[in-house]
Amino acid sequence: MKVKVLSRNPDDYVRETKQDLQRVPRNYDPALHPFEVAREYTRALNATKLDRVFAKPFVASLDGHRDGINCIAKHPESLSTILSGACDGEVRIWNLMNRVCIRTLQAHEGFVRGMCTRFCGTSFFTVGDDKTVKQWKMEGPASGEAEEPINTILGKTVYTGIDHHWKDPVFATCGHQVDIWDEQRTSPLCSLTWGVDSISSVKFNPIEMYLLGSCASDRNIVLYDMRQSTALKKVILDMRTNTLCWNPMEAFIFTAANEDYNLYTFDMRFLDKPLMIHMDHVSAVLDVDYSPTGKEFVSASFDKSIRIFPVDKGRSREVYHTKRMQHVITVKWTSDNKYILCGSDEMNIRLWKANASEKLGVIVPREQAAMNYNRKLKEKFQHHPQIKRINRHRHLPKNIYSQAKEQRIMREARRRKELNRQKHSKPGSVPLVPERKKHIVAVVE
Repeated sequence: MKVKVLSRNPDDYVRETKQDLQRVPRNYDPALHPFEVAREYTRALNATKLDRVFAKPFVASLDGHRDGINCIAKHPESLSTILSGACDGEVRIWNLMNRVCIRTLQAHEGFVRGMCTRFCGTSFFTVGDDKTVKQWKMEGPASGEAEEPINTILGKTVYTGIDHHWKDPVFATCGHQVDIWDEQRTSPLCSLTWGVDSISSVKFNPIEMYLLGSCASDRNIVLYDMRQSTALKKVILDMRTNTLCWNPMEAFIFTAANEDYNLYTFDMRFLDKPLMIHMDHVSAVLDVDYSPTGKEFVSASFDKSIRIFPVDKGRSREVYHTKRMQHVITVKWTSDNKYILCGSDEMNIRLWKANASEKLGVIVPREQAAMNYNRKLKEKFQHHPQIKRINRHRHLPKNIYSQAKEQRIMREARRRKELNRQKHSKPGSVPLVPERKKHIVAVVE
């Protein structure tokens, strides 16, 4: 039996004088340029460098609060309207186009702990340290009228969070338990609890709207079903989860912001291990919000920075910080997928571009075509070492840089210790635990 094989002499592919340079095969098709790839690479490199040159993400600062910003809410129908609640009980409504405060009201005594808008945008709800839930009109009172809430519910304990159903006149509050309320009643429709201390956050699922998720101070993430008035599952992590956010495009996916500097993306059907661990922050993660596309999310941290993560990557693609920005308490991604809002300790709301080097304003068709061409080139050569290095490089504040370096050394030391224990123990006595399962203590159904 004869087997035909391809046989090539390597001497035919190097130059004759010095046997060091590879000969470039020549395609004699007149439609193809002989150095097309080399030209495209140069253009991709230049486009990547220009991206970093024009990366100016900071857009504006909304100044006016007299205390730290504790919560931000988006208007469901108006892109230019946002609401913010401060630690002194003051709520402000802002116009983002003009960057001015259009209304101020003293909603609570003490902190405004949570805020949400009604699904049609006609009113909004606030909860505070004074044990009340208040409903307010979105439109301001007529001249001469006093600023009064439409409805006030007096509770027995402090409410720490609130979220509104995406379609029905129903909202949920959390404190020592999760309460489901009808807008027309002053007593809860049902109360949900699963042996926890206090619940810091509650969120409705935007797709499967009868599902809720909550984070408790005893390190639990608990999922509830509103139809059965019961808890479904809970997962216990190593450290406390501050808040969670559901993916607006995938019903079962949610991301939790944890005290151990990480974010965990879970599939609620398989809670025994997270789909992805997002590691880049160097202090506790305090808030998280998804983009409307569901492909990325933004996180706010105690380390005075916000980061943008692709949902399927463990590392952030962008980090935003300023010299004056202090601990970032709350963050929101706008509904048009273009901007990010963050509220911090030093009384400022900052507006950032979601894509740092994106040009704002009118773009002519020729400019748009050039941008699309550059984007495709960057995608084609994204794994080339030089382009990858330029694309990944970010300037960090000194404290974040030094803490990240220290944590890297600690992680490496832990990994070395674990490998040494396995190497010097009886085979099988020290099991290899995957990184994704290390942080899960238990799953209870």
